[in-house]
Amino acid sequence: MVDVSDKSITQRIAIASGVIRMQPATLARIRAGQIAKGDVLAVADVAAVMAAKRTSEMIPMCHSLPLSGVEVTFEDDIAADTSGCAGLRVVTTVKCVGQTGVEMEALCAASTALLTVYDMCKAMDRGMRIEQVQLEEKSGGKSGLWRRSET
Repeated sequence: MVDVSDKSITQRIAIASGVIRMQPATLARIRAGQIAKGDVLAVADVAAVMAAKRTSEMIPMCHSLPLSGVEVTFEDDIAADTSGCAGLRVVTTVKCVGQTGVEMEALCAASTALLTVYDMCKAMDRGMRIEQVQLEEKSGGKSGLWRRSET
């Protein structure tokens, strides 16, 4: 593990996102609360927070960080892809005040939210696919602000 003891303590923020593609009927059932396992987005939200808090247990070289906030949002108005699959996008924002960034926590949160959606809906749509899990932005520390460019 990298020694961060000489790094400055600053506010660290990371935003990650990802998309799960599914049949339009699956997304309609999620919206209508008609999934047998329960409220998909509520469970995925909790799973994302849990994953962010436990990232250091899953990623071997990550530091255990005292997170000050985890926000999870879902957007389901994503345009269908060329195969007609609807998209559900998750965006996770993770914050802490510390000596190292929270990029991995944000990425783990986004990935786990999407995996939870898959788990809860797989009985009706095994063809769902997770894509575009990526860091969108990070701030804090010596390197400052970084944002994904649109290109």
